[in-house]
Amino acid sequence: REYQETSDLYTVISFIQPDGKRECVSSGIPDDVSRREVFMKMIREKERMASIVMNPMQSKEPVLVVTNPLKVSGELIGFINMSIPERMLAKVANPEIKVPPAAMLTFNTQGEILTTENGRTVAESELPSFAALKWYVGQSGRVFRDVNQSGKERVYAVLPIVPGVVYAMSVWPTDSSLLKAGSTTALSLFLPVAMWIASLIVAFWALNRLAIKHIGKLSRQMRHFALNRTLPRTPLGGVVPTEIVNMEQAFIGMAESILRDEAKLEDNLRQKNILLKEVHHRVKNNLQLISSIMNMQIRQASTQDAKRVLQRLQDRILSLATVHKSLYQNDSLTRVDGGALTNEIVNQLLSVGLPSGSGVKIIQHYEAIQLDPDDAAPLTLLVSEAITNAMKYVALGEDANSFIDVNLAYTGAESAKLIVKNTTGGGQDEVGTGLGSRLINAFSRQLNGQVETNEEDGVYTLCVEFHVPLQSKEVYDY
Repeated sequence: REYQETSDLYTVISFIQPDGKRECVSSGIPDDVSRREVFMKMIREKERMASIVMNPMQSKEPVLVVTNPLKVSGELIGFINMSIPERMLAKVANPEIKVPPAAMLTFNTQGEILTTENGRTVAESELPSFAALKWYVGQSGRVFRDVNQSGKERVYAVLPIVPGVVYAMSVWPTDSSLLKAGSTTALSLFLPVAMWIASLIVAFWALNRLAIKHIGKLSRQMRHFALNRTLPRTPLGGVVPTEIVNMEQAFIGMAESILRDEAKLEDNLRQKNILLKEVHHRVKNNLQLISSIMNMQIRQASTQDAKRVLQRLQDRILSLATVHKSLYQNDSLTRVDGGALTNEIVNQLLSVGLPSGSGVKIIQHYEAIQLDPDDAAPLTLLVSEAITNAMKYVALGEDANSFIDVNLAYTGAESAKLIVKNTTGGGQDEVGTGLGSRLINAFSRQLNGQVETNEEDGVYTLCVEFHVPLQSKEVYDY
């Protein structure tokens, strides 16, 4: 019934049991056809066949009945019948032929006329008088001369449409212009070509209706899933071959499995990120706790030198704490914004190291350099040592015209440079231990960088160029 409703070609589709009972029928009206002539012919032939029925029980109009026997292990279990109304056959558009035949018709193996182009009366009058129509089933595939029922000489061409089931016959006047050039040879060439083209059209139409259309829809469902990860809202509708339905079900099952696996992987990744964030958060808290303890120790230190040493250690610990803070606050645990990190370290050191009203001008420029966590730690410690060194020797006072300039920028596709400049003239009397310089060199080596220093016209410059992965550049000015 579903197949019949989705097609405008058939009036009734049914399954007839060997005893003539028809209970499975698209109309939903069961009946008994055991006494019908067409059923007796089906039982007698037990082969594929086509018949014309002028007064069917359910269609109520002349129909062409296509019958196919259904056998299981060689045993007949019934017949599949499909009724095509004669009016549908009349709607088929015929190709324009400059020299039309006197008659064209199709007939079955019993010699019954199934369809005609000029009406049954004309077709019956043009039939050959030599023998009954069913005799020409064995003569298919040839062109011959004979006289029609009225005694007029005609040229006949017979070809199989469905071998063993349906045959076509065309009738031509002997004075037809088509026969003048090469007589029947031209006709014998023309008709097979015409039938071949017609068979191609029918085959393509059937293939498109039964397979290509549904395969195209299934292909669109797959592309939609690949792009949007959404399953089809509705399955393939209408009459779909079982193989394509199985393909769709297999695709939906595979897609659901992929979605479940992706959801599970995403959940595992989210849990891993949460655990890593928690680790970085706890490390940051522990480093800040150590910094607080050192702060208590600084207040109890007896000498100024001891306080300075503890203060430097505290600065380095806070620099590491800042790295872990950036990691757990960032959605990506694999990359750190070196520009934002350097800015936070520098401001933190300047706020503590420079007294209020120092008169030192601060210049900062950073690009968003994406660093691995392994590179972020030595960079922050390097910046901490460089800024501490700059604050140690910069001159203080409103009239000193002093400055500290920090710049972090790309110098190439995979390289960056840190430059720290400061004016000099405020150096302390005590001799340094050189630990800061050694640490700067050590941290530079960890970054695979080179340290260059220069002092000219009262300006000390520290420059470190190091390797970074290729990343897009975003500039921040502070």
